[in-house]
This record gives sequence, C-alpha cells and structure tokens, in this order.
Amino acid sequence: MTQKTENKWLPTSAKEMKALGWQQADIILFTGDAYVDHPSFGAAVIGRYLENYGYKVAIVPQPNWQDDLRDFKKLGNPRLFFGVTAGAMDSMVNHYTAAKRLRSDDSYTAGGQAGHRPDYPSIVYTQVLKTLYPETPVILGGIEASLRRLTHYDYWKDKLDPSILFSSGADMIVYGMGEQSILSIAKQLDSDKKINELTNIPQITFKTPEKQEIENSIELPSHEDCLMDKTTFAHFFKLFEEETNKGEPRQMVQKTNNHYVVVNPPWPVPNAETVDSFYDLPFTRLPHPRYNKKAPIPAYEMIKFSVNMHRGCFGGCSFCAISAHQGKLVASRSKKSILNEVEKISKTYDFKGHITDLGGPSANMYNMRGNNPELCKTCKRPSCIFPSVCGNLNSSHKELNNIYDESRKIEGIKKITIGSGIRYDLLLPSFNKKAGDEEKKYTEKLIHNHVSGRLKVAPEHTEDSTLKLMRKPSYKYFEEFRQEFNRINKKYNLKQQIIPYFISAHPATEMSDMKSLYQKTSSAGFRLEQVQLFTPTPLTLSSVIFYTGINPYTGESVYVAKSKEDRQKQHSYFFSSQADNEKPYKKTKHEFEKNKKYKGRPTKK
Repeated sequence: MTQKTENKWLPTSAKEMKALGWQQADIILFTGDAYVDHPSFGAAVIGRYLENYGYKVAIVPQPNWQDDLRDFKKLGNPRLFFGVTAGAMDSMVNHYTAAKRLRSDDSYTAGGQAGHRPDYPSIVYTQVLKTLYPETPVILGGIEASLRRLTHYDYWKDKLDPSILFSSGADMIVYGMGEQSILSIAKQLDSDKKINELTNIPQITFKTPEKQEIENSIELPSHEDCLMDKTTFAHFFKLFEEETNKGEPRQMVQKTNNHYVVVNPPWPVPNAETVDSFYDLPFTRLPHPRYNKKAPIPAYEMIKFSVNMHRGCFGGCSFCAISAHQGKLVASRSKKSILNEVEKISKTYDFKGHITDLGGPSANMYNMRGNNPELCKTCKRPSCIFPSVCGNLNSSHKELNNIYDESRKIEGIKKITIGSGIRYDLLLPSFNKKAGDEEKKYTEKLIHNHVSGRLKVAPEHTEDSTLKLMRKPSYKYFEEFRQEFNRINKKYNLKQQIIPYFISAHPATEMSDMKSLYQKTSSAGFRLEQVQLFTPTPLTLSSVIFYTGINPYTGESVYVAKSKEDRQKQHSYFFSSQADNEKPYKKTKHEFEKNKKYKGRPTKK
C-alpha cells in the first residue's frame, strides 16, 4: 500500500498528478457530476475514504464522451481499478421531466448547464473505459447503478432491463453507500487477487457463468421469466424487497442471459464510529479550483452549509428509492462528529451564520433504531411506521433535541433551519402512540427556531386509497399537524407557511381522486407549489405497479394512469380551477380488471 497522504483536492489532471510526484494513480474515479470536495458528493467521499487508507486517488469529473475521448486517456491506466458513478442523481431523472421532456439545466454542473453528461453515464463511461483499457477492472457505484443491479423497469425505455452489469460491461457493482466495500476491493486487488476472485465482499453485485452453491441464499425469478410474465416480475420484486428489508438479508441470485447475477448481503449497519470515519475526512468543502472562473454549481450552493447526520430511512414510501439504495435501517453519526462539522462550517470565510440543514433522508430519524436489534434481523416490513409505528422502534427525539440545542450555542451560529423532510406522523400522539414530551418539544423547537419562513412537508395526497398504496398516513394527520403548526406560529407571533408536497398520477389514483385533492386543498387555502407528476424509478414498488398494474403483495389489479393524456390531465388538477366542473372519470374494463391474481412462488436454496 502507498503512504497515506491528504491532498487539498484529489488530482483531476496529469499536471496535478505530476505536481504530487505521481507516475500513476492507484484508482481513478469517473463521475457525471462536477467535482465538489464536500461530504454530500459521493465521489468525493469515496475518493477521500480511499485516500485516507493510503491510496493515490484521482478523479475525472464530467468527461467528454463525444470527442476523441482525451478525458478518458489523460490520466492513463490506474494501478488497481476504475470507479464509475453517474453522480448524486439518477441521470435520467436529472435529464428528463416526468413527462419525458428534456430538462434545460443540470444542478450538478457549473452554471447549471445541461449537456455535460450522457444518458446513463454508468453505461457510457464504462463502455469507453473497457474499450481503451479492457484488462482494467471497472467498478460501478452510485444510485444509478445501485437501483439497476437486478432486473428493473426503465420508465424512459418503457421496458424491463437486466442488471446494468450486462449493458455496461462493468466487472462489479458496489450498491448502496459503498465506502466499506470499495476499500475491501482495493485492499484485495492490492494483494494481487483478480477481480473475478472477489466474490465474498459484502454489498457487491457481480455476474458469474456458473451457479454458486451458497447455503444461505434465495434464487429470484429469472430475468427471462420476468420478461415473459408481468405477474412473475411483480413476484420477483416482492421477494427482492422483503429480503432487502431484513436486518440480515440473504444473498440473492438471479439467472440472466445464461449467467447468474449475485447480490451479496450488505455490511452490518455501521455504528457511529464507523459513520464518523466517512464524514470526518479532510474535505475542503469547496468545488475544485478548475471551477474558479465558472458560474456557481447550483447543487453545491444549496448544500454548502448543511450537515448530514444519518443515512437510511425506515419510512418505506412506495415511490422512494432511498431504502433500496441506503437501506431501511438508520446509521447515525455521533453528536461529537456533527457538532465538529457545524463548528468547522462556522469558521468558513464566507459563512454568514446560517446552517441550512441538520438532516438526512428524513430529518427526524436520527439515531432511531429497534429496541431489540434481534427482531430487526428477520423483519420483512418495508416500513417501521406504516401502517402503524412498530412496537420495537425507539422513536424518541431526545437526542435530536439535544443536538439542535448544542449546535445553536456554537460561536458564529446565528440560525439553523431544517431543509430535509420531516416525518410529522412521528410527532403526533394520535398516530405514534410513543410520542410524548420529547416529540412535543421537538415540534415546538422546530417550528419556533428552525423554519426559514416556510416548512415543507409531504402528505403526498389526500385520498386514503392512494395513500395506502404509497405507504403514507391518512391526510387527517397532515391536517392535525397543520393545526399545531398554526398554533405555535400564533404563540410566537410568527408569519410562517406550511408548504405541502403532492404527487399526481401515482398508481391507484383516479381522476376523481385528483378532483377531491384539488377541492380539499383549495378549501384549506393552499395554492399548490410543490407538486410533481409521478416518475417511476427502478426498484421501487410504485414503478413495479406502474409497469405491471399489479400489487405484488396482494395480487390485485391496480388502476394506473399510464397514457400521456391521462397523466397530464391528472397533473392539471394542481393548477386548474376548472376541476370543480369536471365529471368523475370512469375506468374501463380494459384499464382495470379487479382481483386479478398473480402466480409464482419463491425458489429457495
């Protein structure tokens, strides 16, 4: 292993490598994002983590794939492997609206300019690297590859695709939050092992021509069977989701294209000391100097003074990919690590005193876990809080209250607002029977001290039929929380707004449901701003139902607004006052056959 170094930035050019005295990098990372050396940018975290263990890591941000490929050649061949990520967002969500219209901007590029990355960079970058350096391993990571590790529905192609390993030609996928896996890969390749020998590392996906005989594994329906029968694909997803929800999942195997795709179980949920080691690295928290003369990077401007406190989400929303990527069980940093980062930010030259977030996938899940971890090991529930709060969940907000209080005491901190989403259902005794004094304190503290004029929350819909399929609580709980929000505002003489998020055209949503949503929100005085047309993303329950029209858990058919016209008509209810005059939409028999059952049974080894 090379000697440990701490560079101000990871090198991005041959000139920068030469200035460091490097003849060759150990690892070269390619990313679809601009290079920002900040813990909110995955490529920077992976690079810094490997650097911390002595590896020479270079990074190539947003390489040009349309010219003579000089960006792919300029740093040469790494000693160990190439790492490829599409970036912090799925490239197709980044590029296209839910209506499949091309976006005109890219928040992860200087100046917000579009066009600096291809569709599916994970595939395009890997294919180029494999052409230029066929013998060098390529490891995929990031959310785009993670959510395509097995058979998945691609909304933009409107078809099922196999594991991205086949279309890209990559050697391996590190799914989820990959620091531990990528370090293990580096160490084993550094000890002269071959990439095809690395089959026992947790949290990787690889393909093999021969079926492995592993005692604790589950074989999923093959890709070919999923292609032939939508009910089989629905069943495939149910098996996948139930297995990934467990605290100790089994290895999953899927036959595809005369090969076997193997998904190894993830690492155990990391403790605070381990999570701290990912965030306590010597980040500059700045864009690379190559962007000094360019316009700001919008995504960086939004998060530059924010702090990520934890990973994972046990909400289990049907349309959300967080649990499939980061995991259902929450991994939290220590209070010391969080406060140290707040203090570091307070000393930044351009900091004006405002921390814009102390959060995570959901802001108020910090350090929440099962009281009895043994029960979580085999639990298949996709959500710890739907349809009700699990009796084993410790949902106390005490530690979160303490961190908010101590953060505000740090010199130079004038205001802390919470930018991440709030699970208001955890705060309501009517929904969360465990909610008590600490949750009441948190609610008041949040609304009194940590709202920047507008608090954004996500009821998602008003109708129970849709909310049930979304795995979201009844709209009545949002109304109850709104009353509490107004009460606290009045108490402190604050003029703050609550801004609800809503989704149109989600499976099980009919035109009459959208009309009801419009009428309920209008009568409540809302002029809706935070709204979106449902976008199916890979490896989520909602996308599977969108494609199949089947609820994998019940076998029943579900109405889905699939045509462009029906989707746009549903979405128009957010903006049109004509909704009051609309007649209820009637389903046709062709669109919706009730109680259609699915077939298939799990195959176990």
